[in-house]
Amino acid sequence: MSPSRRGILEQLRGQPEPTTLAALVRLSGLHTNTVREHLDALVADGLVRRDRALPSGRGRPAWLYETTGEEAATGEYAALASVLAASLAANSDDPARAGTEAGIAWGRRLARDRGATESSGAVAREEMVRLLGDLGFAPEADAETPDLLHLTRCPLLEAAHQHPEVVCGVHLGIIEGAYAEHGVRANGTELVPFAEPGACLLTLPVPTAE
Repeated sequence: MSPSRRGILEQLRGQPEPTTLAALVRLSGLHTNTVREHLDALVADGLVRRDRALPSGRGRPAWLYETTGEEAATGEYAALASVLAASLAANSDDPARAGTEAGIAWGRRLARDRGATESSGAVAREEMVRLLGDLGFAPEADAETPDLLHLTRCPLLEAAHQHPEVVCGVHLGIIEGAYAEHGVRANGTELVPFAEPGACLLTLPVPTAE
């Protein structure tokens, strides 16, 4: 299996909901026809299942793709966040801010569940990178920029494609809330979605004391 085809399969693994071709194209940076060919091959190999979405408006419904095996999922976080993103995008006057506020509360709870205590900025950042890994982002450190992380997986790819302002707000809020449980501030944190083929870019400096 080629690296690009394997990458598409990895992105589908752990998704809480079936994912469209358009979302996979946006993340991978590959041409639509290339991604479609990889998906067709994965379907033929029995690794991916393809179904039509429910009709919505004019035109033929999009194809939805999901893996066929028992894949590791991000559980409560992924399923609830997808529902949250759609609801906030539809009903909030300021979806991005609402997403951030929800993420802050969520991040506090996640950190408490992991036994967070007041920590130095360096320790808090290490815990944050581990949390991002456990949530399914597969963070990788940048070789040249210490503050930069490449988030090489998105556990909410379809929701992020449809509602990036909400989903990114939730993710930044999680960082802010989790850091607060460690007694530090998330100063200088910035998330650029789909910034490069196969990854979002997260600037995550060592936080400062509150």
